[in-house]
Amino acid sequence: MKHLKHFLTIILFLSLPTRVFSQDKKVAVVSFYTDKIIGYKDLGIGNEEILSRILNLRDNPKFNLNPILEKYHNAFFNDYASKFPFKLLPEETVISNQQYQQFVPKYEKSEEDLKNYNVYKGYKYIYEGFNGKTNEVGIANIFKDQADGVLFTEIHFALEKGFGIGGTASVKMRAFARIALYDKSGNKVWVINESANSKKTGVMVGGMPIMSPDKILPMCESALTELMKDLDDNLPKIIKKSTKL
Repeated sequence: MKHLKHFLTIILFLSLPTRVFSQDKKVAVVSFYTDKIIGYKDLGIGNEEILSRILNLRDNPKFNLNPILEKYHNAFFNDYASKFPFKLLPEETVISNQQYQQFVPKYEKSEEDLKNYNVYKGYKYIYEGFNGKTNEVGIANIFKDQADGVLFTEIHFALEKGFGIGGTASVKMRAFARIALYDKSGNKVWVINESANSKKTGVMVGGMPIMSPDKILPMCESALTELMKDLDDNLPKIIKKSTKL
């Protein structure tokens, strides 16, 4: 019995440094934004009319996604952050970094292109993903002395067709989130792509969705609410993968 207790004590001691080390890791969130272009591929419409409606919605001052982005931001930093096995650098540390402010990413967006996005205050739009290695390595290098990795996250929305006959049908909004973690060398650690449908619905009339802000925004918010529930459920999977950092 004494030998068994001694053995268990050794196992506990050996496992402790790994957990402590993981909790001591730090990560810099370097990109945080949402896309103002509402997707419509699932509707099966490909004419100029739908594109015109999408762009008119984007340019409508009443189509303000900032409160929705704020909701995701608050959940991310006040809720999700406490569940990660690493600490997030203070936002001010990241966005006030001079090298970060001066960083010119590959695929930098023009002023016209940036109309498609709501970037959270202080952050830069930085593309990551397919063919984004230059950005991933470049931005990780800026924070390599302060953090063990960098994290990108974004949300976007798309309409999905529901039930209907002919040109009249219901539509739902689907919210998508991408959270991507890279180590200090810019190598991908993990990526999560999560999505969820809104409970609130809209309508298509004459084969076209009604794209007014008062119809679209409540669906976006509803979809984000469902998405954040799914993210809460899947965080244990993310945490498990985070041990690779």
